[in-house]
Amino acid sequence: MGEIRDFKSGRHERPPGDPTPRRLAAIVAGDIAGYSRLMQLDEEGTHNRVKRIERDLIEPTIVEHHGKLVKTTGDGFIAMFDSPVEAVRCSIVIQQNLVGRNAAVPRDYWIEYRIGVNLGDVIIEPDDIYGDGVNVASRLEGIAEPGQVFISGGIYEQIKHKLVCGYESLGDRKVKNITDPVRVYRVLPDAAAFQRTRRRRENILIFLLSITLAIIAGGILWSLLIPRSEKLALRTPAPAASPAPVASPKATEPAPATKQAAAPAASPTAQPQLQPSASPAVTAVTPPTPPTPSAREPEMVALQGGSFSMGSNDDASERPIRRVTIKPFAIAKYPVTVREWNACAAAKVCGFTATGKDEAPVTNVSWSDAKQYVAWLADVTKKAYRLPSEAEWEFAARGGTQTRYWWGEQMQPGVASCKDCGDSAAAEQPTKVGNFKPNPFGLHDMGGGVDQWVEDCWHKNYQGAPADGSPWLGGDCTSHVLRSGSWKNDTRYVRPANRDNYDTNVRYPTHGFRVALSP
Repeated sequence: MGEIRDFKSGRHERPPGDPTPRRLAAIVAGDIAGYSRLMQLDEEGTHNRVKRIERDLIEPTIVEHHGKLVKTTGDGFIAMFDSPVEAVRCSIVIQQNLVGRNAAVPRDYWIEYRIGVNLGDVIIEPDDIYGDGVNVASRLEGIAEPGQVFISGGIYEQIKHKLVCGYESLGDRKVKNITDPVRVYRVLPDAAAFQRTRRRRENILIFLLSITLAIIAGGILWSLLIPRSEKLALRTPAPAASPAPVASPKATEPAPATKQAAAPAASPTAQPQLQPSASPAVTAVTPPTPPTPSAREPEMVALQGGSFSMGSNDDASERPIRRVTIKPFAIAKYPVTVREWNACAAAKVCGFTATGKDEAPVTNVSWSDAKQYVAWLADVTKKAYRLPSEAEWEFAARGGTQTRYWWGEQMQPGVASCKDCGDSAAAEQPTKVGNFKPNPFGLHDMGGGVDQWVEDCWHKNYQGAPADGSPWLGGDCTSHVLRSGSWKNDTRYVRPANRDNYDTNVRYPTHGFRVALSP
């Protein structure tokens, strides 16, 4: 049923009897820590800075992560997302960007947000949202520390294997006006911070384990030393002039303490007790070490290299067009597949087990994940596998052509998997690798399918880029370059010259990669 609009007030009203719309959503609530103090220090300056942050950071970041800004509250905001992953990713990006903004001002003037994220059922009105889903997010924001992101247990269960993050459980918290306790987690987006936290926990476990082992070892040593002393007492010959202990008790009467120690050794039942004390060292069996999963080497295409014109005038990031010379190298015929990735996951090197069909390209991979995979592949095969450089990738994608697409100037049906190329954009995963014909170099899916990580750090254009095909490692290495576009993008992204970037340590559902090999 449609809405009725009150044109005098501008409000939207539902007809009588129309049910209030409800939905499950990920809610992000944020507010500025110490806002009143900041306003007392510099009222006009603080207000202007907050508005600038909302305009330049918060609003575009929410849009970029497919969310909706519901409202701003002077010192905070409420946003709604379909995806819990995107809600948390957006929160992390906001917090990380604020660190850089605060670095340029004195500590007392820092603007730090506290952010809470919750998954819950909400009531949707034209200008606001209501319900426990919103209330819990607001309560999480209220207990969060400045610069931190706190999430509920419902959000954690949805994202725990999908982001390159650490999570610190803060247990169940009773929050104001919410009946049941809320399971709370702190997000640790910095991989290094996560490793430090994990190392601290591991050190505690190692310390406790060391104490336990020391106690066990002491017990074993004690049990071994006593039988051994008894055994030595039995084997030590008596002096020739002394009669046997049993034959002449009077002649061998020891002091009381010595008598107590020697009596068991003289007993006929003492001898069998010596064998069990020595048997564990003889009969212990070391369990076999499970075999390390072997790598499935990708099918590679050797390229002789050469010179080509890299870039285009279609986008500012692709300029200036310049001549680049590529040395001989090999690149995978297909992107890395789910089957290939899961061999690394089975070896306990790659951070998650991928889902989907074995021959589909692996997705939801961060740049750091891709680097883990190529390091593992190089180690188990003893070959110089790596990520391609951005220049190598474009050289390979063009296949010796200089047109807009490798097949010509116009998009054609049946040559790539993208949003405008058919109905594959509605799928959760792209089609299996090699489903479309190869480019002139014999390479499949060098446009569409999955976004593909390359080695290079992100630069906003090619000004100052190397001309020898090597990766460009200076600049903003918190982000790395992506190529190819994905099955969710339109045809502009399928161009060989197209380039994009994303956070180095953050996974995204359309991101994959392919490997290269040095000669």
